[in-house]
Amino acid sequence: MAHKKVRSRRDFLKHTGCALVGAVALGQGAIAVNAAPKKVRIGVVGGGFGTSFQWHEHPDCVVQAVSDLRAERRQLLMKVYNCSVAYNSLEELVLARDIDAIALFTDGPLHAQHTIEAMKNGKHVISAVPAAWATIEQAELLLDTVKKYGLTYMMAETGYYQQSTISVRKFYEQGRFGSLYYSEAEYQHPGLEVLYFRDGKRTWRHGMAPMHYPTHCSSQLIGVTGERLTEVVCHGWGDDDPILKDNAWGNPFWNESAMFRTDRGNAFRLNIWWKGAHRGCERAQWIGDKMSFYAPHPNGLGPVIVRSAERMEKDDAGFARKALKFERYEQPHWWKTDMLPEPLRHNSGHEGSHTFLTHEFVDAIVHDRRPAIDVYESLAYTVPGIIAHNSALKKGELLKIPQYNES
Repeated sequence: MAHKKVRSRRDFLKHTGCALVGAVALGQGAIAVNAAPKKVRIGVVGGGFGTSFQWHEHPDCVVQAVSDLRAERRQLLMKVYNCSVAYNSLEELVLARDIDAIALFTDGPLHAQHTIEAMKNGKHVISAVPAAWATIEQAELLLDTVKKYGLTYMMAETGYYQQSTISVRKFYEQGRFGSLYYSEAEYQHPGLEVLYFRDGKRTWRHGMAPMHYPTHCSSQLIGVTGERLTEVVCHGWGDDDPILKDNAWGNPFWNESAMFRTDRGNAFRLNIWWKGAHRGCERAQWIGDKMSFYAPHPNGLGPVIVRSAERMEKDDAGFARKALKFERYEQPHWWKTDMLPEPLRHNSGHEGSHTFLTHEFVDAIVHDRRPAIDVYESLAYTVPGIIAHNSALKKGELLKIPQYNES
């Protein structure tokens, strides 16, 4: 079963009633947009996470310029990408006429704002996660902007291209799970407090709500089956730490756990935990009536396939049941295959996902098609977390999740 039909940007514009004829109208003037340049000329913004991608290795891409507010990070970007042009800010870089696209790795709460600024100036955008921060209004403004300008938007969600997720997507498309009726995903990342301060000042991460950073988990189901999350009950846990008593987000929780219902009536559990006696992980498990798959566990258990079988056995109470067949799964390195251009066939960050994200964005622009993690997919990953956090603040109230489908 195919995940979803990939449509061209031209189809997208026709569908949404927009038009792009050689230029993007910007108030008084217009900026030409090359829909399929010979090489995508990209500007990389953000010298932290932004240094961990492979734009300079892709045969259809060239790093035209870089930018960061901090001089030492600008220098690092220039070194990593062998780029001689640097701008002091995103606001300066997006004005450049020799740049087609922006790779945006700025502070999380600014992603939507910076995407909008880039698109107003005729630039395609790949943005770090999440697509929007904390409010539905910001998510809807992002969607309206992408529809208005008709440019390529992609969210750089690593979970979609983790090696185990690629395998599971292939299993699902081949129908191996049978009915995939339940999934769960977890992002456990204790110790983030070290990122809450820099030079004695609070950073944007200080006290952030776990469910405002949901996409590493939500992508593990939505990016496999194409389902949408329609309602949620969520519970949070916090303690008396001063960070939870005073932060910009009014967030009282270290950890949040949510149970979602999908548009197919299936259940999906999602845990995001910042604190506690647990080991870090970013993983999922997918349960079907014919087969299940368990991604590697932080306590040492590797990837496992469980299959239903015809052989009968008795459980510890003496009842007859079908025996299950357990198989150790040897995880392929999909980054070694022809899924990627030859220069990108090497291991990269977040379980081999970065080269895939690099290629998907560049290839989507070059071939005038929608990327896998387009704006609708991105909001499907992001918005459920915003609603889940609201549920936790309301002591686990059942809340409906807005849907942003093409219509």
